[in-house]
Amino acid sequence: MELRALRYFVTVADELHFGRAAERLHIAQPAVSQQIARLERELGVRLLDRSPRRVRLTAAGQRVLEAARSTLAAASQVELAAKQVVTTVRIGTAAGLTARLERGIDALRERAPEFDVVLVDLPVEARLNALRQGDLDLALTRGVRSVPGLEVLPAWTERLYAVVSRHHPAAARPAAGLTELADDALRLPAREHDPALYDAVAVALHETGLCAKPGRPTGTLQDTIVEVGSDPRSWTVLPADQAAEIRSTRVRAIPLEPPITIAGSVVVAQHQAGSGAECAAAAFRDDPV
Repeated sequence: MELRALRYFVTVADELHFGRAAERLHIAQPAVSQQIARLERELGVRLLDRSPRRVRLTAAGQRVLEAARSTLAAASQVELAAKQVVTTVRIGTAAGLTARLERGIDALRERAPEFDVVLVDLPVEARLNALRQGDLDLALTRGVRSVPGLEVLPAWTERLYAVVSRHHPAAARPAAGLTELADDALRLPAREHDPALYDAVAVALHETGLCAKPGRPTGTLQDTIVEVGSDPRSWTVLPADQAAEIRSTRVRAIPLEPPITIAGSVVVAQHQAGSGAECAAAAFRDDPV
């Protein structure tokens, strides 16, 4: 008897619908039906009554469901115990997360001192693919809300800052409105490179009825800061954590008013979801618990 078959059965029992169960498991519906039928043959009992309109548990199915949940929980504990001997945690990250990474790693080490950290800097899509392939243990992302096959755990919210030349008219102000900046060239990454940031700014502009003057798409953060610092008629937008890492004296980072925010998340593979993943998400929140 395979754990996979038990997992499929528990999912169908939760949903009482083969289609929804298949969607949750990210597999084709026939594969779910085949595994349930195989499990019933192995056990010699009918677990589910199926009709065109509904699916329900039989009396035997109710008994097996309780045992299946216990078996899967025990298997999860075995997997967790095995992973406790693993000393390396691979974290997918990106620019502008230094302070959050330091706080999060310190918080994790307070709970489990014996592990090493390997940070892997990748574009967001590459980070998510590396998680799917098992090349990362978790990833920090901005603006990711749901991903097939992965568990997205909301962890923080960052305010967006306008970054302008120190010679820009708004540079000395405590905050900047979009109306004050819309006539200058807005430098953003191409949408395919940072859809979360691009969309957050686009939505804010649309809601205020503004149409910003488009500038050339940005490249690396370092190049963007140099270019904006040299052109007082341009501006860019960065999340607060990333803006805090700017060391150039040629630019100013100013909070946008009214505030525009972007969500940050810890992402793990679905089979790793649980208390351990929630603990990791808590470590990277603004106030780790």
